[in-house]
Amino acid sequence: MEIQRIDRTVSQERERWHREALGSLSGRVLDIGAGSGISAAFLPGDAVWIALEPAPSRRLKRAVAGRPGSRLLAASAEQIPLEDASVDAVVCSMVLCSVDDPQRVLAQVRRVVRPRGRIVFLEHVGAPPGSGARRIQGLIAPATRRFNSGCDPRRETASTLRSAGFSALELRTLRTAGLLGGLAPVIEGRAVV
Repeated sequence: MEIQRIDRTVSQERERWHREALGSLSGRVLDIGAGSGISAAFLPGDAVWIALEPAPSRRLKRAVAGRPGSRLLAASAEQIPLEDASVDAVVCSMVLCSVDDPQRVLAQVRRVVRPRGRIVFLEHVGAPPGSGARRIQGLIAPATRRFNSGCDPRRETASTLRSAGFSALELRTLRTAGLLGGLAPVIEGRAVV
């Protein structure tokens, strides 16, 4: 795994990614693990935002209410309550580390995205096996799973994406600046159904 080092922190990289990746989406956009609803601010005004979150916060509910035509789905990403081929794009940001079954989530994503639809993702992933960062991830994993929405910092999300059956997949691995960047590389990219 070749890792590109960048001078931005995880937060700065996430904001850059939101601007670039989400700004290019159109049509019906499913945001899995919508969290606080930050994606809504970065989508083009004519995109229809569908926010999927199993336990929607008041902040997310306000974001959905404040964006005309948007919709909130209080459901799990392992069982997306949408018809087959019903969305044009999917946003997946820092969510595959915390779902119970990432392979099932990606199968659901492939099911609901129209042919040639896009998935854009930014995910933190396990550090290289045998590295000090990987050992630290192993030590903190019980706490992050319990107190950080089920996050397992050792997930091999790049491998999961590669085996998901997308017709095209582009990804790059980044090591961001700061303490968190040293402990958790991130991957970003896009896939096509």
